[in-house]
Amino acid sequence: MAFRNDKQRDGQESMSDKDSQGRDSQRPQEQYFSASPTSPDVRRTIHVQLAGREVAAEVSHGVFSGNRLDLGTSVLLRRVPEPPERGNLLDLGCGWGPIALTLGLLAPAATIWAVDVNRRALDLTRDNAHSQNLGNIRVAEPDDVPADVRFDAIWSNPPIRVGKEALHGMLMRWLPRLSDHGVAYLVVQRNLGADSLIPWLSATLGEGYAVSKYASAKGYRVIEVLRQA
Repeated sequence: MAFRNDKQRDGQESMSDKDSQGRDSQRPQEQYFSASPTSPDVRRTIHVQLAGREVAAEVSHGVFSGNRLDLGTSVLLRRVPEPPERGNLLDLGCGWGPIALTLGLLAPAATIWAVDVNRRALDLTRDNAHSQNLGNIRVAEPDDVPADVRFDAIWSNPPIRVGKEALHGMLMRWLPRLSDHGVAYLVVQRNLGADSLIPWLSATLGEGYAVSKYASAKGYRVIEVLRQA
């Protein structure tokens, strides 16, 4: 049964000054997937519904959706099944941490890896995890995740605008690290290539993986990647 956070509202803030993925349209797109954003680190607290409870989280400029819970992530969190209770779970491209926080709250016995290239995003996720007393969240740059770690689940709102080549490289770096019967859920905006990504993933991952559209809502697709034994 899908985990659906009925208290959480999709698109709860005005989108007039943001693009459809929740980014501030007045700020350079490179910022949120840059290792060291150049915009001022001006933090503020927002209140969002995660895992059925209200969470106070710090956000800032220079990270993905640095002022709200973006629509794509909201769709993902509403539609996916509950995560495994134990094991290693990955939030790939964590931003300020809404996916990692949700995983940490839903699966307190699991180890949650919150991974991003953006150091400001990592700092925010670390601080937000600490404020929620979530000691099961490990914040890391990609190269700092031990090579032998395999993931029982991957949840991600991947950085589509980083470019197709970089996106494909990122996905092929992490999806093969699913454990046997591990599953990934990726949320991608339909008009940014979600439907073409499904056959590409299927062809590139090859035998041993099942790739399909798991859900669709508000212009987004949730893609499921299941690693078979």
